[in-house]
Amino acid sequence: MIDVQNQRDNRHIEIKKVGVKNIRYPITVLDKAKGVQHTVANVNMYVNLPHHFKGTHMSRFIEILNKYKGDIAIKNFSKILQEMKKKLRAKSAHLEIEFPYFIEKEAPVTKAKGLMEYICRFCGSSNEGEGDDFYVGIDVPITTVCPCSKEISDQGAHNQRGTVTVNVRFKKFIWIEDIIQLVENSASCDVYSILKRPDEKYVTERAYENPMFVEDVVREVAKKLSADHNITWFSVESENFESIHNHSAYAYIEKY
Repeated sequence: MIDVQNQRDNRHIEIKKVGVKNIRYPITVLDKAKGVQHTVANVNMYVNLPHHFKGTHMSRFIEILNKYKGDIAIKNFSKILQEMKKKLRAKSAHLEIEFPYFIEKEAPVTKAKGLMEYICRFCGSSNEGEGDDFYVGIDVPITTVCPCSKEISDQGAHNQRGTVTVNVRFKKFIWIEDIIQLVENSASCDVYSILKRPDEKYVTERAYENPMFVEDVVREVAKKLSADHNITWFSVESENFESIHNHSAYAYIEKY
């Protein structure tokens, strides 16, 4: 049968990324408490396409994904990227995996247990002449109390839920749970999936005694990440979904 993708294209325009996107796929992730955790990921796979090829072979991406079924782990990212380049005759390859990760978390006073969801990402790329690159990203929900509101108000202060997004490159293996805990310890207070009245009292008072701007949050996270010699690069951003404003508050730090 005629292979249309391999036919020549006469426009002489190289494509930087071509491939498949939003593949829903079951994966297994290392879990610090339970060994492994099964979840479902959104997977994006791309390669570059030289100017002389008309198209890439989309089915080969799925074949590679199926080959590593049940073993799509950090340690295998480089192997998967190399196989993508080889099988698709490309000079660069990119793999992005985003998935929900669940941690059983106890309420601070009553110890009632509930599952907290965190969105995580494994992202890697391999470029000819540049080597491989890989980073882990995590979205962590937090609570903050506004220091300005507390200072100027005779009673109370406005608070809101926010999200901290951390991306890290590292030398040796890191646990998702450790990054999450680092972020939660850098906010006014954690977010919990279940709270009884004694827990609500604790959370409200703890946050009130620890007011933080988005600027404070990203600086606290950056300070802790900078002290970890295993981390070679990071970016941290915090977005507060303001409770009394028609906008979000936002801050971003990146360290090379």
